[in-house]
Amino acid sequence: MTSCATSLPSTPRGLIRSTLGAVAGLALAAAITPAAAETPWFPMKVYDASSGTPKPAEYTPLPKAEKPYKLCVLFPHMKDSFWVAVAYGIVKQAEAMNVNMTLYEAGGYENLPKQLSQFDDCMASNPDAIIVGAISGAGLSKKFEEAKAKGVPVVGVANPLPPNALPAAIYVDFVAMGAVTGEGLLAQAKPGDKLNIVTFPGPAGSGWAESFNEGFKKAVAKNPNAKILAEKFGDSGVAVQLQLIQDALQAYPGMNVIWGTAPTAEAAIGAVAEAGRSDMKIMSSYENQAMLDALNRSDILAFATQYPVGEGAVSVDQAVRLIEKKPVMSLAQPLASAVDKTTVPKVQMDLVLAPGSWTPVYSVKAK
Repeated sequence: MTSCATSLPSTPRGLIRSTLGAVAGLALAAAITPAAAETPWFPMKVYDASSGTPKPAEYTPLPKAEKPYKLCVLFPHMKDSFWVAVAYGIVKQAEAMNVNMTLYEAGGYENLPKQLSQFDDCMASNPDAIIVGAISGAGLSKKFEEAKAKGVPVVGVANPLPPNALPAAIYVDFVAMGAVTGEGLLAQAKPGDKLNIVTFPGPAGSGWAESFNEGFKKAVAKNPNAKILAEKFGDSGVAVQLQLIQDALQAYPGMNVIWGTAPTAEAAIGAVAEAGRSDMKIMSSYENQAMLDALNRSDILAFATQYPVGEGAVSVDQAVRLIEKKPVMSLAQPLASAVDKTTVPKVQMDLVLAPGSWTPVYSVKAK
């Protein structure tokens, strides 16, 4: 089985070719290949939320697909190592199950029209299944209906969707994930500390940004000394987040906690240093390699994880199960957890980040 590391041939609407190089990261055991296994990816602990009531479960994929099926994958972007990690899980699981895979990415959360047209490109390629990290579940709802009408199963990965929008999906309980960072902030605060917080949840309308924010606010509301000064939504790119942070530093001089996306935290580290604000506490609502590095340098207090490598791998298995009409966990939810300096040694990082030596690839060819 080979992976094509070069850019894909252009289509009428064009495939995005990432300029992202190898992402600095931890060495990762290629656990899906038994000969190279060090830390197995599976069984992976999840909640089975298929019935609407999450129950602890373990996820184990099929050993191999019956045929070299054709999977088409859609991502919002590949601008940070979170989506690179999801891609890594998808690529490695596609290789392990001997299926073909083609990946499109839209370039950012502001590009819903592009993802819609890329969905059309997927459908035009006659795939056996589609895996989508949705920019907007509601915005893609008509496309989901079109795929269903044509008998093409669609699986949601990483980003939330309206209830029962798709026959299978894997994404974390984002409210709970936001809450674990809020609880982590309160746990690290000293008695009597005044926490003046500005949140930077991510792109409005994405669903996950609003849910992260909701969970965080509910958690910090337990402390009467914690106050939310403002909520600043924006695309989850470092440049956009940096501008929002710089504006907030001017508008809210009493702000002493910055909570938001991983690119928010990444941008905040330099911005607060330049502003001479060594008192600022920074927390990330999710993971990427920059967050792990920042945690190790004590530049941030903590981040939360939803195990994106595992999410990518599970989504491929869900797609194959749907194609083969086999039993499938219709909603798998990773166990969200907060990662700080005390807990990082206990986290299975090979389900969180792609290896530093891995360069994103956009297609897998079955043997």
